Amino acid sequence: MSYGLAEFTRDLGLPVSQETAQRLETFRRLLAEWNEHTNLVGPKELDLFWSRHALDSAQLLRLAPDAKRWIDLGSGAGFPALVLACFLAEREGASVHMVESIGKKARFLDEVIQAAGLPAQVFNMRIEDFGGGSGRYDVVTARALAPLNRLIPYAKPILDRGAQGLFHKGADLDAEMAAANDALNGGAYRAEVLESLSDPRGRIVRVTKASARS
Repeated sequence: MSYGLAEFTRDLGLPVSQETAQRLETFRRLLAEWNEHTNLVGPKELDLFWSRHALDSAQLLRLAPDAKRWIDLGSGAGFPALVLACFLAEREGASVHMVESIGKKARFLDEVIQAAGLPAQVFNMRIEDFGGGSGRYDVVTARALAPLNRLIPYAKPILDRGAQGLFHKGADLDAEMAAANDALNGGAYRAEVLESLSDPRGRIVRVTKASARS
């Protein structure tokens, strides 16, 4: 049985407007076209666009329903950033920023943004050079970028301004959490492990600066 938009909407548990569905389909189509000449995702991953990648990305909206300003580190093929932007296009004042150091991937992200009319901007630079960016973000995300002990320092300038981190993690999370003690800086940051909608073995780790939450 194939898994498509209807199953994605059912499992996400959030309304998906016709306009949002069209934006997501534009993203899916361009990803398939670009993947013929640029290695953005593995060939088999295209068949898992809705069931794995889109659902894995969109579930973050359930964890930060009021967030408007999002920043994604190491955006790659656009998960979760482009999926989030497809939904947030209907929210006044919302924006998604993406940091991607590889030029061809940054160009792909830009093309999807333009074709789908997304409230998003790409920063073609290293995460270390981006730092905290400009202004304050509500949420910082990253998917398949780095283990937590490296990821938290990358996100630190953004977390320190009050953003929450929502980071996708897999079955090796316990080892990552143990190795991240130093990065959590003796309790200066809190890490909360949440279930994943898209993968029973996956988790979402919510990281916040301790003083930012009561």
